[in-house]
Amino acid sequence: MNLSFFDQFSSPYLLGIPLILISMTFPALLLPSLDNRWVTSRLSTLQLWFINLITKQLMTPLNKKGHKWALILTSLMVFLLMINLLGLLPYTFTPTTQLSMNLALAFPLWLATLLTGLRNQPSVSLGHLLPEGTPTLLIPALIMIETTSLLIRPLALGVRLTANLTAGHLLIQLISTATVALYPTMPAVSLLTLLILFLLTILEVAVAMIQAYVFVLLLSLYLQENI
Repeated sequence: MNLSFFDQFSSPYLLGIPLILISMTFPALLLPSLDNRWVTSRLSTLQLWFINLITKQLMTPLNKKGHKWALILTSLMVFLLMINLLGLLPYTFTPTTQLSMNLALAFPLWLATLLTGLRNQPSVSLGHLLPEGTPTLLIPALIMIETTSLLIRPLALGVRLTANLTAGHLLIQLISTATVALYPTMPAVSLLTLLILFLLTILEVAVAMIQAYVFVLLLSLYLQENI
């Protein structure tokens, strides 16, 4: 049976059950459990240092009111990071290549930041729709433009994450297919494409980390505007 390049983005099934739920919960199994001992393992120490570093980077631009979001933003960052990195392993599935999942993560969190601003400071939140000193004739047009840009934020978050990961996986599959196809006839060219594939894999590891960070960072910036 011939498979297309986009078949890798469809969720695998076992006995009619989609395995996307297992792939989403598997990263949590890699995290070491909490222990009451003072001296923990090196893995737990590294995990605690990494989580503290992420929390510090995300919470620095926010005031004390925004620090209540530290747990959910840090958890989302670790969740996206591990899913993106595990998706680069062979014979795995990356849930973050699905636009529906990314929108399901982006829309509720964006809506929560918006409702937080409307509840705590409604005049300031609505004031972002109309810049100060706008000419009277441009007021209706600017309000429509700013409202559209505000409502399109969750879509931009989901599409950005989906497009970057999807493009990277397609490039890896295309180059790996070319490497295998060229090996019987042109071994030298096949080795060159293998080197390109190795460099692209390193780049995709960086992209997986950066996209998880950018997704959560933009959410923290949206939160900053509304507190």
